Amino acid sequence: MSKISIVNYVKESYTELMQKVSWPTWNELQSSAIVVSIASLIIALVVFLMDKSFQTILNSFYKLF
Repeated sequence: MSKISIVNYVKESYTELMQKVSWPTWNELQSSAIVVSIASLIIALVVFLMDKSFQTILNSFYKLF
């Protein structure tokens, strides 16, 4: 890669980031962060409950033998 192509790449990348990318507003960013946080907590809770359920089932099964 030549020096000219690297400089051209950096210029085009800057132009694309500044003019073509639509960045979220602060309110959109906060809303998205809240949605992701709540979804993560729900998934963590589901995984925790599944883990405890399987633990209880397997402990009951092992006590039979």
